[in-house]
Amino acid sequence: MPTRPAKSAPAAAPASSADAAQAFGCAVGDIWRSFAGLNLPQQQLAKLQGEYLREATAVWNASLQRLQGSDTAPLPDRRFAADDWASNPLAAHLAQLYLLNARTLLQMAESLEGDEKTRQRVRFAVQQWIDAASPSNFLALNPEALRKALDTQGRSIAQGMQMLLADLQRGQVSQTDTSVFEVGRNVATTEGAVVYENELIQLIEYKPLTAQVHERPILFVPPCINKYYILDLQPENSFIRYTVEQGHRVFVVSWRNPDESLAHKTWDDYIEQGPIAAIRTVQAISGQKTFDTLGFCVGGTLLATALAVLAARGEHPASSLTLLTTLLDFSRTGILDVFVDEPSVQLREVTIGAAAPGGPKLLKGRELATTFSFLRPNDLAWTYVVGNYLKGETPPPFDLLYWNGDGTNLPGPMFCWYLRHTYLQDELKIPGRLTTCGEKVDLGAIRAPVFVYASREDHIVPWESSFMSTALLKGPTRFVLGASGHIAGVINPPAKGKRSHWTNDQLPATAAQWLAGATEHPGSWWPDWAAWVKPHAGKLVAAPKAYGGRGYKAIEPAPGRYVKQKA
Repeated sequence: MPTRPAKSAPAAAPASSADAAQAFGCAVGDIWRSFAGLNLPQQQLAKLQGEYLREATAVWNASLQRLQGSDTAPLPDRRFAADDWASNPLAAHLAQLYLLNARTLLQMAESLEGDEKTRQRVRFAVQQWIDAASPSNFLALNPEALRKALDTQGRSIAQGMQMLLADLQRGQVSQTDTSVFEVGRNVATTEGAVVYENELIQLIEYKPLTAQVHERPILFVPPCINKYYILDLQPENSFIRYTVEQGHRVFVVSWRNPDESLAHKTWDDYIEQGPIAAIRTVQAISGQKTFDTLGFCVGGTLLATALAVLAARGEHPASSLTLLTTLLDFSRTGILDVFVDEPSVQLREVTIGAAAPGGPKLLKGRELATTFSFLRPNDLAWTYVVGNYLKGETPPPFDLLYWNGDGTNLPGPMFCWYLRHTYLQDELKIPGRLTTCGEKVDLGAIRAPVFVYASREDHIVPWESSFMSTALLKGPTRFVLGASGHIAGVINPPAKGKRSHWTNDQLPATAAQWLAGATEHPGSWWPDWAAWVKPHAGKLVAAPKAYGGRGYKAIEPAPGRYVKQKA
């Protein structure tokens, strides 16, 4: 997993385009020596050098115009968009030179010859270095932060240092004002009760909001690497509440945040005590042998695996299966692939897995949060470093970022199995290759109609990889593509009227063919899913008057204890 890039002070602004080229060469050399064995074609290198010198000259000329006051245009990057950058010729020159160097470094990384895995890692490392080296990240080079320090007589710096010390104690950069939110008070507030629990999960049943409900309930399996309440942030953007309002009897798995006592838990434990235990409970409470199921992200991977295990036992409890931004085929995992190879997986296995000296250990939620933040470092890391520490600004309250910082641990053996057999060896899609809970796993044995949703700008689950699930699941399948990313694309309530989604009733062989024939629709994909799932939910019956039933009783009000446990 990546660590935070080390800070190194940017060089002073070059005095000429030749000096700029020399400074660039030194910067490139530092990175270049780190990736021996790769080849940059001389013809391409010569082309990049020529382009760089031309653009460096243009930067120098633009800086002279700023010195003369004839150019005050804002810079083409939101990190340098404030007037403080445009009106300061030295700061503007430094920012423009930085942007030129960044573009050229990335072009060099793209031009490398070598195996794709190594090239991908070089691109990732170069991007991390570029983002960390931005002049906006350093107090002495950031005219916005310096102006604010003068305007406040140093109070902004003092406040920034206080926030830095607090974040050092927390172990992560604050992305929102966490004091504003509390689970169960103003997030995760949809009314319900815990009706079942074991070592790994609580099962929440939600109070009906309609006089009648569909006879077949629906079970949600959220990801175990995050808290379930991403599906229940605020009433106006709660997917759980929306589903209840559509007349469904909704059950949701709330994963426990494991402590050291659960560090030995395996992938099989998560399947048997997670989705399978929840399925058994919903069957018992509702009296229905089949019902609708939904999995989100790795929750979808867990759910599909559980349904394949049950299929091998001759059971088919799903009347429908919905997968949201889920990987089943791991042949193209996007940017996460840079972290996975045989040595890195073996390292995990001997440090936190079953082979760890002294026994299995936890993968800390803090490490997961840092990893995901540095997949988009400018948006999820450096912007908060600048705002929090250099400017002394408390980040605004944002429910999604509060959830994003509320991480969870994972048992080492469970995580190592998942890492090896999916991301590294891509075995889940191969019928009979894996044995889980004593059964050979064959996703094609699942008998259920399938709704697959993907987000077009998802950097964690590339939408083309989500599309590959349609070839693995044999039931009638509908694929829908939403705008935006991994979370914002999913959490897109219809009332907001935001973004768009694409549909195509045909299911061709490739994602590109599907998109070429798709139709774009304004607004949320939720109504499309609601219309699809309704026929699978059965007839309407009187809504239950109490939680649970058939021996199951309310244990405690939602959201329950497990979701409140901190990593």
